[in-house]
Amino acid sequence: MSATFNEDQLAAGRRLFNGSARFRLGVAQLEQLPPVDRVEIAFAGRSNVGKSSLINGLTGVNGLARASNTPGRTRELNYFDLGGDALTLVDMPGYGYAKAAKKDVKQWQGVLKGYLRGRVGLARAFVLIDSRHGCMTPDFEMFDMLDDAAVPYQLVITKCDKINRHELAVLEAETMAHIKKRAAALQQVHLTAAERGFGMDELRAEIAGLVS
Repeated sequence: MSATFNEDQLAAGRRLFNGSARFRLGVAQLEQLPPVDRVEIAFAGRSNVGKSSLINGLTGVNGLARASNTPGRTRELNYFDLGGDALTLVDMPGYGYAKAAKKDVKQWQGVLKGYLRGRVGLARAFVLIDSRHGCMTPDFEMFDMLDDAAVPYQLVITKCDKINRHELAVLEAETMAHIKKRAAALQQVHLTAAERGFGMDELRAEIAGLVS
């Protein structure tokens, strides 16, 4: 089912994301991780799922998160500070790109597992699912990783404007079925279309609830 929020919660989300947002650093190795000094929210998803558009849409800063011209090229945890000292958004590398070298995939799986298992300030991970494709094998692998690390996660369906209402309703039901028995998954999904602003206020409200 989709998450619902009252006006106070929606307003809190808008306030949180109304401040400045800036890129802090990119992390390629675990030893480069910055000190935990605020709440962290991580975004994960397959290459081309729309993570950059979602982060830019949430913050209202065009170009804050930049999509690589070559899918699967980004291989860093990108840190973005938001709302003074309240929140950091972490853009995880896109996964599931067939042309990525096996040695690179293995290296990054190690970095991601280390980050997810050991990051005290990580409050939640949002896993993005493309509405046109639904959950795929690489997504289930990410679910396994998050379950093993005991990191609470929630699914965000992106590009909802690319399919019709009936298809979206079917997809939402299928997505809920996939996570029904997942140990760390929250039993709610967010429906979004970042370029149109659809679902952005609700996702902001969800995140604001983790900060307060």
